[in-house]
Amino acid sequence: MAKEVAGFIKLQVKGGAANPSPPIGPALGSKGVNIMEFCKQFNARTQSQAGKVLPVVITVYSDKSFDFVVKNPPVPVQLLEVTKQQSGSAEPNRKKIASVTWEQVRQIAQDKMPDLNCFTLESAMKMVAGTARSMGITVTGEFPVN
Repeated sequence: MAKEVAGFIKLQVKGGAANPSPPIGPALGSKGVNIMEFCKQFNARTQSQAGKVLPVVITVYSDKSFDFVVKNPPVPVQLLEVTKQQSGSAEPNRKKIASVTWEQVRQIAQDKMPDLNCFTLESAMKMVAGTARSMGITVTGEFPVN
């Protein structure tokens, strides 16, 4: 017999650095989840991605047990990592802070593809390019046509 789902919790936590302080503690405590058990399991599972911001979806069941799914880092975080910037532009339409190639956009799109709501790599690349544009990052070169 399947467990009854009591709710979902969505958080963004640095890999290998989960601790019971806010925002994790209050979010899990309000649902009655064992906070330290989640932190131990999350840190063990994300040891290889230490320091990267990772979205996590926690499924809480009615008996206070839980499962969680760790997703790939968000596209803006990956773009900042590629361009070695601290943050996006305050005025993305006027001040450009960096540029990326279509090949770098393709790498990010392939990495993020399971989490995006698109079917082809080309549409995923356009989504990543749109995120880059809204951050003040230009995409250089011609869009590769297959």
